[in-house]
Amino acid sequence: MTWTSTSMADPEELKSTSWEKDLTDALEAGGCDLETVRNIIQGRTLSSELRTKVWKIALNVAGKGDSLASWDGSLDLPEQALIHKDSQKLVDQLSVSQEEKSVLSLDVESVITFFCKSRNITYNQGLRWTDLLKPFLVLRLQRSDLYNCFYAVMNKYIPRDCLPRGRPFHLFRLLLQYHEPELCSFLDTKKITPDTYALNWLGSLFSGYCSVDVTQALWDVYLQQADAFFMFFLMLIILVNAKDTILGQEMENKEDIIRFLESSPCNLDIEDIEDLFTLSVYYHNKTPASFRKDNQCLFGSSLLGLKDDDMDLSQALCLPVSVSEILQANQQQGDGVRFFVVDCRPAEQYNAGHLSTAFHLDSDLMLQNPSEFALAVKSLLEAQKQSIESGSIASGEHLCFMGSGREEEDMYMNMVLAHFLQKNKEYVSIAKGGYMALQQHLVDMNIDGLENGYSEWIVSTSGPRNSISSVDGDLTNGSADGKGVKSLVNKMTFALKSKSVNVKEKVISFIENTSAPVDRHVSSSDKLGKPYRGVKPVFSIGDEEEYETDEIDSSSMSDDDRKEIVNIQTWVNKPDTKYHFPCNEVKETGHMFPSHLLVTATHMYCLREIPSRNGLAYIQSRQALNSVVKITSKKKHPELITFKFGSSGSSGVEILAVERYLIPNAGDATKAIKQQIMKVLDALDS
Repeated sequence: MTWTSTSMADPEELKSTSWEKDLTDALEAGGCDLETVRNIIQGRTLSSELRTKVWKIALNVAGKGDSLASWDGSLDLPEQALIHKDSQKLVDQLSVSQEEKSVLSLDVESVITFFCKSRNITYNQGLRWTDLLKPFLVLRLQRSDLYNCFYAVMNKYIPRDCLPRGRPFHLFRLLLQYHEPELCSFLDTKKITPDTYALNWLGSLFSGYCSVDVTQALWDVYLQQADAFFMFFLMLIILVNAKDTILGQEMENKEDIIRFLESSPCNLDIEDIEDLFTLSVYYHNKTPASFRKDNQCLFGSSLLGLKDDDMDLSQALCLPVSVSEILQANQQQGDGVRFFVVDCRPAEQYNAGHLSTAFHLDSDLMLQNPSEFALAVKSLLEAQKQSIESGSIASGEHLCFMGSGREEEDMYMNMVLAHFLQKNKEYVSIAKGGYMALQQHLVDMNIDGLENGYSEWIVSTSGPRNSISSVDGDLTNGSADGKGVKSLVNKMTFALKSKSVNVKEKVISFIENTSAPVDRHVSSSDKLGKPYRGVKPVFSIGDEEEYETDEIDSSSMSDDDRKEIVNIQTWVNKPDTKYHFPCNEVKETGHMFPSHLLVTATHMYCLREIPSRNGLAYIQSRQALNSVVKITSKKKHPELITFKFGSSGSSGVEILAVERYLIPNAGDATKAIKQQIMKVLDALDS
């Protein structure tokens, strides 16, 4: 039997009619809030009439007065001609009569002009305001409502510093690195920063790339989320969706990749919106809450604007996580973010006191004994896996590295971090402020009960209090309720700590047999105590207790795009090349780059290998040998050599550049370079 189209009502149509009627009734009743609206709509597409009312509620402008009432309507800004032109260009895209176009064009021009005047902003096309206005313009809003909606979106959803190299894009890169390290690394290699492709994504909330229908469907859900940070996750999904194309086709041209990425949102259809938000929610739930909480300054009231002391995200090695979140995360039940904390401080600091759930990985091992370090990393990953399987309180798929919180000490932890990032390990973060911040946070939480507070979180393996009593990892303050941690992590940490101490003893025995550091001044006779040319000591070779991290790092000043590319072997074989030392250039962040130090009669060159071009390198630096002020090594790491370059005068020595290298057989290298410097100075004396 065949049913005619009028025989029975479609259940879906009845359901659709039902929720729309419920929404209409709620809106007409008045006093409807966003939570009520959200519960009724449940992510469904809205009609134009309902959309207007829902968006006003979502933007909190329903019933708001006319902000333009006090304005005299003068269109007299210096950039008024540009505003007028852009307003007409926007309205020309709409299918309306010429008479209506004139009205709408004046509405748009008035809104932009008044906003510029009230906020003291100079208009330019790069602001993408007309793109933001387009979805509202289609709704045929009154001019006062158009302004109120535009103002609300600008204030709540467009971040501060939404400019090239702005803070939002450094933050987005950290989010991309956290979830998709391989893609992030690829784009970094190509020197493609998020602002090059996502500046207008964020500035227009995708309206500059999607059709009006798609934009409105996307905004229906986005505005109901009432979460400005959610745009970062929508942007992330766009990149995740483009990942296979970018990596698979191995696009070589930087501009082609940028164009491909920037235009990716153009491919979105209304049918894609549900999946886009579902995936965004998944990634959102896999992201530390610190991503949002520590960056609230990007949105909202100007009273909470960016401050000079806000962390420079462009220098962040990976996503920072607050110690308060680390402590809270592993106490929670459910599928939220849980951290496997890796304490990278030296063994003696770890033994003196550490987070009870932390795994110890001595970062010094990376330079002291690479094979032991590799074993420790393998054990770390195995411990993480087994702790997750056992449901330990210390378990978590998110790796969070903790240092001391002192910049000079944490350089080696940064090297370890860089090692994991270069292996494209996902979910890698760093404890903001390190162990010092952890201690301070516990003090702040337990002013009246310090002892009780510490006993839950901090344990020691060297003192009588809260010490590990056996290799099994039982804590003396252990309890049946799980606050005293007894887990696989403690067992493996203790075993690895014992190994690292053995390695450390070998290194210490080597250091103790070396002579004390002596400043040496280079002259033709290399005499001690005689300053070169009557000024303070200019050149010295000795040990270095700590890096002077505030000095200049010359190798960071140049752009690879402008560096000369050379054939490594050709340069090694050049007649004037006297010495060649394969090495790794070490940055302050801990990143290491395979490089080659070449010494000629008068200069020292650093050639940095280009990973994608075998046998070729950039000329990373070129330093005159007579500008070497000091060559130093760390006592713990004699193969890590620091070269300081500068000039001397009556006021003393001025350091102009600092370069650091990890050089196998560093003693031979520094001896050869010193001899060549002496020859240069001899020639100058004669």
